[in-house]
Amino acid sequence: METPAAAAPAGSLFPSFLLLACGTLVAALLGAAHRLGLFYQLLHKVDKASVRHGGENVAAVLRAHGVRFIFTLVGGHISPLLVACEKLGIRVVDTRHEVTAVFAADAMARLSGTVGVAAVTAGPGLTNTVTAVKNAQMAQSPVLLLGGAASTLLQNRGALQAIDQLSLFRPLCKFCASVRRVRDIVPTLRAAMAAAQSGTPGPVFVELPIDVLYPYFMVQKEMVPAKPRKGLVGRVVSWYLENYLANLFAGAWEPQPEGPLPLDIPQASLQQVQRCVEILSRAKRPLMVLGSQALLTPKSADKLRAAVETLGVPCFLGGMARGLLGRNHPLHIRENRSAALKKADVIVLAGTVCDFRLSYGRVLSHSSKIIIVNRNREDMLLNSDVFWKPQEAVQGDVGSFVLKLVEGLQGQTWAPDWVEELREADRQKEQTFREKAAMPVAQHLNPVRVLQLVEETLPDNSILVVDGGDFVGTAAHLVQPRGPLRWLDPGAFGTLGVGAGFALGAKLCRPDAEVWCLFGDGAFGYSLIEFDTFVRHKIPVMALVGNDAGWTQISREQVPSLGSNVACGLAYTDYHKAAMGLGARGLLLSRENEDQVVKVLHDAQQQCRDGHPVVVNILIGRTDFRDGSIAV
Repeated sequence: METPAAAAPAGSLFPSFLLLACGTLVAALLGAAHRLGLFYQLLHKVDKASVRHGGENVAAVLRAHGVRFIFTLVGGHISPLLVACEKLGIRVVDTRHEVTAVFAADAMARLSGTVGVAAVTAGPGLTNTVTAVKNAQMAQSPVLLLGGAASTLLQNRGALQAIDQLSLFRPLCKFCASVRRVRDIVPTLRAAMAAAQSGTPGPVFVELPIDVLYPYFMVQKEMVPAKPRKGLVGRVVSWYLENYLANLFAGAWEPQPEGPLPLDIPQASLQQVQRCVEILSRAKRPLMVLGSQALLTPKSADKLRAAVETLGVPCFLGGMARGLLGRNHPLHIRENRSAALKKADVIVLAGTVCDFRLSYGRVLSHSSKIIIVNRNREDMLLNSDVFWKPQEAVQGDVGSFVLKLVEGLQGQTWAPDWVEELREADRQKEQTFREKAAMPVAQHLNPVRVLQLVEETLPDNSILVVDGGDFVGTAAHLVQPRGPLRWLDPGAFGTLGVGAGFALGAKLCRPDAEVWCLFGDGAFGYSLIEFDTFVRHKIPVMALVGNDAGWTQISREQVPSLGSNVACGLAYTDYHKAAMGLGARGLLLSRENEDQVVKVLHDAQQQCRDGHPVVVNILIGRTDFRDGSIAV
């Protein structure tokens, strides 16, 4: 039988349980109040009479970060931010396809050192950018993509063009965020801009739902019914919507810092630099391979060039590093890279990755001491567990590393016979090119000869944009950029279709430069319609289309290996006439005027200088110049 003494503790459990239940209820109520923004609204007002909108906050942040251009294809979801940018003096450049807008932002980022910005509408507008965003990721370009979205209240409810956009872009971007309140626009964009440029640069994505961009009175009209429903449920729904709207705009126009946040850029340690100095100082046949990461800070390009010249080590230049030493520099070796890498005793891979471009590292000699520097550790050590091993792996900014390396090697010289050996191999290859240029082709013009004449005509202030397969692959051997940051190619992704966007960004960033675009005829199909964009925005660029009526880089392998040219054939299309139909100027080069190549190029230059975009349709034949090149 239970005693009274034993029953007393059981009776005291009820007050404890009641206290716990009350505490849980209070915590739940406080949590709900916090989620509903009730506490925030007590301290921050909602200006219901204001006609301001979230687009103004977007534009203010962009201006504070030095953004001068925003590329777009208009849509109702993003109209407020475009109008606000225009009012703040940020030039709004609209294209005919969203992918072009992102490619243009990519080029702007590469050449200016600021974040390139594109804005597109929700759903299909965003999905149209995927290829360009992936290209920016692989090229390590700091691009901010602003995407419209359905109202925050209507997401996951079947709204127009509403999809899970963040899941789509998370694998492609360093930073993804969806803004849920107007007051969050500024801090979210500042964080995104910093993320795009910090560490290994890359694209970032910020989703801007329609109700954070439009003014209060317009959102209220769409969100809150003019006549509330009757009854308890109706009153609860009306209260919820009114409160949701208030939380959306509470504190929206309070002053906030808009300028750039500090960047986090990795730097090589002094100890690492010193070890590399010691390795390189003992070299007899040193070689440097510079990649795009060396030019991630465009303003330092001239310092980097001077440092490489002072170092005196022969080098190969790839990606955005092409042109770093100008034309025909004695230290710039252009041909026979694999053979040179096998002979070198110390190799510096500065921003270069051992991917397919270096045969995954198999072209590196096992007896060579390899120094590799890269901002990205994963890229830096790619395939090092299989085909090659670094003597020194340095995670840090490539450009600043090279400057420190040169400082530590002051006074160091190397025997000139090593550079001369490499240059002699270059001269022999160039003689082979001259012989191929003189060979007749079955029809139209010899592309090797045409590109040699392009090289002779190209002005010192030119920027080369290349977009294509076989014709561009040939041009890479024959046409030299005239200086740093004067060559734009897609990068490691090998994307076709970058041409018009890159040309657009390049000309706006460098208005005094002549932008020469080298297109294959297959690739030009992606860019043709954007000559409407060039005409409307008065952006004179010059396109040279190597028209051999086919996807020649593919057929070059497909026909001998598989016995069919299926899907590789195109037509000798009158691209110059199509461009004229869009309001541009068009010129034709064929066998009928093969002695006029230079004259036609000069005519195209003059028309560009007069403010007209120009397409030169160059009918070319087939050669064996690129036999053995790979397309996969």
